[in-house]
Amino acid sequence: MIKNCVIRNWRLSCVNGVLLALYFVPAWTVVAFQIMVSPIQGLFARPNIAVALFISDHLHLSSIDTVRAAWLLALARLTVAGFFAMFLVLILVPRVRKVAGYVEALSIGLGLGSLLAFTSMILAAKVGETQALRLHATELLMLLGTAIIMLVEKPSSPATASVSASVPALSVEGSAQPSA
Repeated sequence: MIKNCVIRNWRLSCVNGVLLALYFVPAWTVVAFQIMVSPIQGLFARPNIAVALFISDHLHLSSIDTVRAAWLLALARLTVAGFFAMFLVLILVPRVRKVAGYVEALSIGLGLGSLLAFTSMILAAKVGETQALRLHATELLMLLGTAIIMLVEKPSSPATASVSASVPALSVEGSAQPSA
């Protein structure tokens, strides 16, 4: 057995969150930077085509308002990628990982990412973009799967394990029995 292994005390939600972050951080950051460099061309790229078509077809925004909407989409994607990147940094610190200090960053990233993917999926369905619909549905399912794992997984608490070892176990009748 390896004693000083980095992933020795990782939980399933940690591993799943890391895999998710390794997808979302580079993918959504690149898309956001494409929008920042060239807002209209980046907005009409494949990952954003549903939002772009909805903005141009249904909202009838002017060109400057379309650029502002593109920048807001880039900001939202960068925010999600930032929370996932913060989660990756926090998960590598053993003290933070043992007390589950990474949960907030992962939860916020999952929540905002799910909201953005769900909205993009609805817009893709509205404008009839089937490939964009599949992309956003896949991203949403990945995010929701990690959120469900976090909800179902029982929290590990070393403090309660030491307290339960020192307190004798009680039977149904309430008499104290020595613990094994």
